[in-house]
Parts: sequence; C-alpha cells; structure tokens
Amino acid sequence: MKKAIMLLLNGETLPQLFITIVRYVLPSEDHVVQKLLLLYLEIIEKTDVRGRVLPEMILICQNLRNNLQHPNEYIRGVTLRFLCRLNETEIIEPLIPSVLQNLEHRHPYIRRNAILAVMSIYKLPQGDQLLVDAPEMIEKVLASEQDQSAKRNAFLMLFNCAQDRAVNYLLTNVDRVSEWGELLQMVVLELIRKVCRTNRGEKGKYIKIIISLLNAPSTAVIYECAGTLVSLSSAPTAIRAAANTYCQLLLSQSDNNVKLIVLDQLNELRSSHREIMVDLIMDVLRALSSPNLDIRRKTLDIVLELITPRNINEVVLSLKKEVVKTQSGELEKNGEYRQMLIQAIHSCAIKFPEVASTVVHLLMDFLGDSNVASAVDVIVFVREIIEMNPKLRVSIITRLLDNFYQIRAARVCSCALWIIGEYCQSLSEVESGIATIKQCLGELPFFSIVEEGEDTDSSKKVQQANSITVSSRRPAILADGTYATQSAASETAFSPPTLVQGSLSSGNLRSLLLTGDFFLGAVVACTLTKLVLRLEEVQPSQVEVNKAITHALLIMVSMLQLGQSAVLSHPIDNDSYDRVALCIRLLCNTGDEVKKIWLKSCRQSFVKMLSEKQLRETEELKAKALVSHAQPDDLIDFYHLKSRKGMSQLELEDEVQDDLKRATGEFIKDGDDANKLNRILQLTGFSDPVYAEAYVTVHHYDIVLDVTVINRTKETLQNLCLELATMGDLKLVERPQNYTLAPESSKQIKANIKVSSTETGVIFGNIVYEASNVLERTVVVLNDIHIDIMDYISPAVCSDAAFRTMWAEFEWENKVAVNTIIQDEKEFLDHIIKSTNMKCLTAPSALDGECGFLAANLYAKSVFGEDALVNEIRSLSSRREAVDARVAVFKPKRFLAPIFVVHFVFRVTQEVTFTFEPYFYGKRSFDRCFFFLVC
Repeated sequence: MKKAIMLLLNGETLPQLFITIVRYVLPSEDHVVQKLLLLYLEIIEKTDVRGRVLPEMILICQNLRNNLQHPNEYIRGVTLRFLCRLNETEIIEPLIPSVLQNLEHRHPYIRRNAILAVMSIYKLPQGDQLLVDAPEMIEKVLASEQDQSAKRNAFLMLFNCAQDRAVNYLLTNVDRVSEWGELLQMVVLELIRKVCRTNRGEKGKYIKIIISLLNAPSTAVIYECAGTLVSLSSAPTAIRAAANTYCQLLLSQSDNNVKLIVLDQLNELRSSHREIMVDLIMDVLRALSSPNLDIRRKTLDIVLELITPRNINEVVLSLKKEVVKTQSGELEKNGEYRQMLIQAIHSCAIKFPEVASTVVHLLMDFLGDSNVASAVDVIVFVREIIEMNPKLRVSIITRLLDNFYQIRAARVCSCALWIIGEYCQSLSEVESGIATIKQCLGELPFFSIVEEGEDTDSSKKVQQANSITVSSRRPAILADGTYATQSAASETAFSPPTLVQGSLSSGNLRSLLLTGDFFLGAVVACTLTKLVLRLEEVQPSQVEVNKAITHALLIMVSMLQLGQSAVLSHPIDNDSYDRVALCIRLLCNTGDEVKKIWLKSCRQSFVKMLSEKQLRETEELKAKALVSHAQPDDLIDFYHLKSRKGMSQLELEDEVQDDLKRATGEFIKDGDDANKLNRILQLTGFSDPVYAEAYVTVHHYDIVLDVTVINRTKETLQNLCLELATMGDLKLVERPQNYTLAPESSKQIKANIKVSSTETGVIFGNIVYEASNVLERTVVVLNDIHIDIMDYISPAVCSDAAFRTMWAEFEWENKVAVNTIIQDEKEFLDHIIKSTNMKCLTAPSALDGECGFLAANLYAKSVFGEDALVNEIRSLSSRREAVDARVAVFKPKRFLAPIFVVHFVFRVTQEVTFTFEPYFYGKRSFDRCFFFLVC
C-alpha cells in the first residue's frame, strides 16, 4: 500500500491495482492498513474523462458505510475525516444518514469529525440540497455540546456556512465568551474580524468582546485579541490596551521567536501611534534583560524612536545600568552588546544634549576596551559631545588626558589625538596634552645602533637610557606577538639596527609606532604642531615655547628616522612622510595664515559636518511623515451631530479617530494601475491553444503568482495542471491541483512561492492538459518568470564605521563590461541611486563643485536584514580608459543570503565602459550580480 501510494503521488495511474486492493485490503481489520487504504482512495482518480463517477466506486461506498457504523471509534473517526476530502456527490449521497447518526455518538472524537464532515458536504456545489437543514442541526449540537473541540468545530461550521446563526449565537452568549475554550475563542476572533470588515458600523459591540478576552489565560488568544483590536479600532483606549498586552507578552514569554514577533508588532504600533507608545517606553526597555542580541537590537531601535524630553532621563539611566552590567564579562557577546548600548546613548545625547554630562564620563572608561568597535564608538561620541556641549569641554579634556594611556587601538588613538589638538585651549591643557603625548611615546630615539667595540658598561648605560635597545642581535617573534632578541655574530665593526618592543608598561603610542603604523605617527605630528602653535598664543615665555618646539621637532625627526631605517620590515609610506615633513616645516617657519588654517579651519569643517548630519536627519524625519490628502468629493460625517445614546467611551473615541483618518485620507488606497499592469507577465503565445498570463505579487518572504489560464479551443480540457519549478533560493509551497476547463472559458490559478534570500530567482514550468480527441497529454511550455531582487531592497542609513567594517570583507572576483553614455558625474550618481534603490550617505556639500572627481557612499538594506553597500569614485580623464568597478558579495554568519557591495571607479571618455569585479564567499552563481547592470 505504501509503494502504491508513492507511485500514485509520482504521477502513475495503476488502474489494474484497484480490484486487487478491493479484494484483499478492504476486508482487513488492521488500523494502519485501513489508514493507508483511505489515503489510497483519496488520491486515485474517481471519475472518467467526462467527469462521471467510475462504476467500481460503488464498491467503495459500501465499505465506507460499514466503517461509519463500525464499533471501533478510530475507524469511524478516520472515515469521517476522509469524507471531508471527497468532492464526488454520487459517492457521498448514500453516506449522509450514517454521517448524521455520528453527530450523536457518545465519543467526542467521532462527534467533532462528524461535524467537520457535515460542513464539507454542505460546502459542496450541491451540498445545500443534500443537507438542507444542516445549519439548524449544527446549531442544536452547539447548544448541547460539552466537548470544547467539538464545540469549536460546530461554531466553525456556522461561521463558514451560516454566518448569521454564528453571530446570533455569539451575541446571545456574549457574557460567557471568556469561559469558552481557547480553540473556540480563536474562531470567535476570526468571526469578529470578518464581520467588522464587511460592516464597520457594527464593530462597537464586538470590541467589548475583544477587550474581555484580553484577560484570557491563553497567550495565543491574548495575542490575537491585541492584533484584532489594532486592526478594527484606532481609539487611544483600544491601542493602549493592545500595546499593554504586547508588553506583557514580551516580558512573560521565554521563546525568542515570540519576542521578536511581538517586537515587530510594537514597532508597527510605534509607527502609527507614537504618542501612545511613548508612555510604554520603559516597559519595552525591560526586554533588554533577554540575552539574545537580535531582541536587544530591536528593542533599542524601538526605544530610540520613542524618546521625548519627558522620558530621556529614565531611558539614559537604564542604558547606563546596562552598560555597567556588561563589565562583568559573564556573557560571550558582552562587547557587541556594549557597542549597541554606546551607540544608543550616543543617539540620545545627540537628540538631547543636556543628558550628555551624565553619560560621557562613564563611557570614557571604555576607551581602552578590548572590543575596538566599542572604543571607536565611544571616542566618536566624545568628539561630537565636546563640540556640542562647550560646558563639558574642560572636564572631558581632563578625563581624556588621564585615560589616554589606556587606549590600545590605533583608530581610537587617532581620534583622541585630534580632540586633544583641537580642544586644548588653556595653558594648563596645552602643557598637559604635550606632556601626555611625550609620556606615551617614551624616551627618544626610537632605535639606536650600538658599536661592538664599546665596553660593557657603556652598553648597559644605553640600555638603561632607552626602552628600546639595539645591539648585535636580531629580533625573534614570541608566541604572544612581542619581540625578543637572540645573539648573532657579526663580521663588521657595527651591528645591524634592531629593536625590542616594550612591554605593556611602555607607552601605547610607542608600541603602535613600532608596529609600523605611520599614519598614527602623522596624526601625532599634526597634534603636536597644533598644540605648539596654540602654546605660542597662550604662553608668555618664549623660552618655554622654543623648548616645546625643539621637543616636537625631535619627536618628528625620530619618527622619520625610524620610518626610513631598516629596523622595521616596511618603510614609512609617502603620504605619512609628507605629512610629518610638512609639520616640521611649519614649526620652523610659521605665518599667521598657516596658524589660522591649523587652529580654526579644521574645527570649522567639523562643525559644518555635524550641522549637515543633523540637517539630513531632520529631512529624513520630515520625509517619513508623509501626509495623504482626502478627495474633495469625500463624504463628510459630522461627529458632533451624531446621536451618542448607548455608545461607550471606546466607541466615541473610535468614531473620532475614523473621522480624522477619513479627513487626512488614510483610508484611501493609493494604488497605481500602471505599476500593476507592469507586473502582468505573458506566459504563453497568442497562437497557443491555452493562453496564460501571471500577475506577480512580491511580499516580504513569499511570492504569489495569480495565473489566468484561458481555453482558446472549442473542446473541454481535462486534467489541466500548472506545473511550476524554481531555480535559486525559491521554493514552491504546494503543487496546484488539476482542473477541467470548458471551451473558451478561463480559470484563476494561484501559486505560492517562499523566498529565503535576496537573490535573483527564476520560475519556469508548463501547462499540461488532456483533450477529448487526443489520447496523449499536451504540454505548453511557459515563459520564464524572473524575480527581481530590487523588490526586496530599500534605502537605509548606517554609520561610517559600520560601512567601512562591511566594506573590508571582500573575496574573489569576476568582470562584466557595461557601457553608458552618461558623461556628468552627478547625473550618473543619481542614476545609480535610482536604479539600485539606495540612499546616498555622503553629505550634499561633499558632492558640490566641478573638480572632475566625485566619491560617494551608498547604502540599502533588504527585508532579510542584509546590507547593500556602494562606494562610487569617479574621475575625469581626457584619454580613453576602461572603467573599473568592484562588486563584492559577502555573507555574515547571522544571515542566510548574500550581501551586495559595489565599488565604482569612473572616468568619463567618449565611450565609457564599466567593468564589474564581483567578490564571493564560496562558489555562488554569478547571476545575482546582474541586478546592478541596469546602469
């Protein structure tokens, strides 16, 4: 039986097997065999070519009647469930008396399946003639039934087949709804949603039932009640009740998936009812107690959108407590969580500068954090706060100088040095800044050459004078990454230069410089130059100024000497060398104009960058507040002229909210017919006997194909089936069933396809049917349906640090040439933004001017949480050159789908060619990159 069922499911017919099964399987008393027999009977063909029931099915009817009267409850139950899947009236009609007898059986398992069988029979095309009084019988059963499952099935039958009776029963027992079982309550909520969609004026009396179910013991019922309440009512009381319910579920449920779903619902409420959600911000913030990072990230995203001057102090206090908890080190991802908290506090301080004083000193303790990303976020936060809060500058500078020696990351050191160079204004601050840098650099020079002929005492003196000693030894790298020395014989009078890196007790700047980080050395030189220039303004003693200049020049010359020596494996780069040399020339010969540029222009540029950043955020907030307008001929319903007799406070609030929505045009669905027509795809040719076209609807995680099939012949088409297959990360949910298509008639066939990643997919297939005059099946091949991944990508915003981190992960490459006739840089940038559906992160001021060079960062995010990055660099050239572009696809561990990163290098010529070099993690299909070829 199992093999026969598998063959039938794979398309075999096996007509010769039917009589054998009737003879030997039908009499069996084994329950497993009887279950397999019903599965077999479900999938075999029961009708002939003309749609009439096969004569041998009469043998089956007698067996089904015997099963419906069998003394074993299991046999009766599975037979009743089998009848729910039969569509042939000739087979079902003789069995109706036996089905009705089972409605009064003593066992609830049989009664509940008998009710479902009655419902399925009544829903057949001629079912209302076979069971004329079915609703009345089921209503009587519902009134006397005690089993919760059977009661739910009875109410479901009335809901689907006699909605008026279901509504009447609900309103009659409205006071007892809270006492019903969970299954029945779920059907009640579904009935309420259906009734209120068809008649919104009736929702007042049903909302009372929903609110009463908010106190149900079942969490599933509570969740559905909250969702139903939000969909039916806009009254503040209803929205507040739903939001409170979601918050309770968020804190009471231990399943992370449930929490993520509830957070999504709270985020939707936040977007449409922000004023109500503001009062519940502390309840939402309690979800940070979950150890899951995704839950914490979503919680922080919601909270940051709900911050107001009233609750900012409470929110920041809670975030500070969470930051302190991350110092315990008990959890693995404390560093990443701390980074999220620092970014959240940063956002709070930018929106409300008055709270910065309460958090900035706490966060500065993490400048030496082992998690470099957290330390970078802290120093960037300090850099913005010290500019926006002049009152905090003295305390921040003092704290920064005290903690500077703890910093171990080069990026953090660079930003901290810039802050010291720009905001040390007083004499004491400038002197402290210079002293701190000198202390962190250690004793000079950075290396020395020791002569072998010198006596031992002089060598010891040199070693004591320098933290880095050089002798006739060469370096050896230890397991922890530090350097040690080993003896080496030398035939020359002098040993080659070598060095030993200091321990952790030595200066952090010195340790970083000796690893070859000369970009940091250039930053140190610039910071010293600024401090010395400012010292000339605030120090009355020229002797002290000259002494400071001398020390600064000595440090810079020592760095250049270290960079050009053979001590390090790679010499100083040209950019850093030029920068340090410029600082030396400035200290030797400075003018007023140069001082103005170094001491004022840098900060002015930073202030301009901050102002543009705030302006962009303000514009984004304005863009989100889309205002829809009502039509001039819309019906005006005057709320104050209505009769309020018998209306509750909730109904009154709901009426007001509906009037406001109608006045602002929120009820208007802005559907673009032209866009809908663009989504209709022709699947067959006009000369094919069967014409088919599909309307493609792309949702977040699934695709719905609404296929219209038209029979253009004069014959009836039997067993017409739409066979589909997919390529890529697409999956067909269910196989469409077979249909019979009359001459010149049409049929709507729907197919659901699940999407698991942001990747270009292809749907292909054919239509198979049988004609009455043709013995074999006819196949019509369909055109391919290409799913555009641009439907899953939307513009988004990310920080520069996050952009650089994702941009750094590239692998593999290929090339594709693309031609364009666009010559203007900005025009091409706008074209890229429009074509790839991305957002430009670069400030508009940075794109101004006609210098012949343009660089911009673009960013977007997919519905699956993936990041799409574009960095476009374009330069003008008079000669004909190829254009290089890099497309990088990289895949973080927490995502299932690829991430698209594009890098453009553009040179305008008479004929411009773009070359794409995609980078992949793993051997993946190159087709996914073609969505960028629209440019």
